[in-house]
Amino acid sequence: MKKILFAALALIGLQVSTPSDTFAAGGVVKDPTGTAPDRYAYYPGTEELKKDEIRLIACGTGLPAARRDQAATCWLVETGNGDKFLFDIGSGSMVNVAALMIPYDFLDKVFLTHLHTDHWGDLSTLWAGGWTAGRTQPLRVWGPTGQTEDMGTAYAIKHFLKAYNWDAKTRDFVLSPKPGEITVKEFDYKGINAIVYQENGVTIRSIPAIHAGDGPVSFILEYAGLKLVIGGDTFPNKWFIEHAAGADVAIHETFLTPPDLVKFYGQSPGQALGVGTQIHTSPQAFGKVMSTIQPRHAIGYHFFNEQGTHDNILRGVLQTYDGPLSLATDNMVWNITKDSIVERMVISPDQAWSVNGPNKPPSPPAKGSIPDPISDWIKSGRWQPAEAAQADMVNKFKKENGMQ
Repeated sequence: MKKILFAALALIGLQVSTPSDTFAAGGVVKDPTGTAPDRYAYYPGTEELKKDEIRLIACGTGLPAARRDQAATCWLVETGNGDKFLFDIGSGSMVNVAALMIPYDFLDKVFLTHLHTDHWGDLSTLWAGGWTAGRTQPLRVWGPTGQTEDMGTAYAIKHFLKAYNWDAKTRDFVLSPKPGEITVKEFDYKGINAIVYQENGVTIRSIPAIHAGDGPVSFILEYAGLKLVIGGDTFPNKWFIEHAAGADVAIHETFLTPPDLVKFYGQSPGQALGVGTQIHTSPQAFGKVMSTIQPRHAIGYHFFNEQGTHDNILRGVLQTYDGPLSLATDNMVWNITKDSIVERMVISPDQAWSVNGPNKPPSPPAKGSIPDPISDWIKSGRWQPAEAAQADMVNKFKKENGMQ
């Protein structure tokens, strides 16, 4: 009966969580003038995590092609000790991250599974956006080596900064240059269950993944006796089967079916079969992985989740797996403890401002300490009536803020 219930709920588009106190839509309303019970909604910044709890938020679950309702891959993990980790930062995902209104000083740890644009394309937005909106320290990036030096994370970040050299040089002069720095901690992609991060009770390990070329990895985060696996992009592999076994939550891609890749994504039958069953993971293969490792809760992602695709993927998964399952879309959130896994949706504003953190915003660099990127020739083109028009406002602002 339990298996039938899970399958029936999933087929009508509901995501299934582990057993909780209520299956009713938001619980029972007993007081007509009081507060309503849980409405399957999470309002960021209104809920304190318990010390032994993890909150997982899907900030990007889609594909490389741009789409308004689903950004590319990005997972935010918040642990009860106050740490926050971004696993991948794919194209478009910073829109969802920013809407959470988390101070940028708390969003300084990024773990990259691999270097396809749909997994790190929005690093530029986090880098520059955080720099201009409150981050006071360098961004920190962890990522794998490649088969050759030019295929590794350190090379990518070095040349990322070269590509954005004009951006950095022009911001250095008016902002503190320190938040514009990026530190890279590169680790061996061949490491098997190797520790790549261990601080404040959080351990993050990596295992190799099989996707497109040598280099991709999956991550395993351990905290407070909980185990969360972030698969990245990967074909099912022996390392995932061994080291993701028994996870509290296991995230693994479940790709569009080959017919849907042809119908919706514009691929040829040959491309669709190769991409959907060899480079990525088919729904049937995803289900086999999950029925083998038996997590408390499985999450499938990396497809455009809509009426035209959802049921085909779900039917494929149900051929080989009938356990607790979410087919993810952006802004889904899971609170994970030893006792329960509760799934909801993030409710956040479209017009979210950045929020100040505990650190005082840095002052501009001392005059003369950073080369001026604007030449005297360009400065000669300034229109002086504009300076005169704003003079009173500028003087007032300086006086109010104790500026010379």
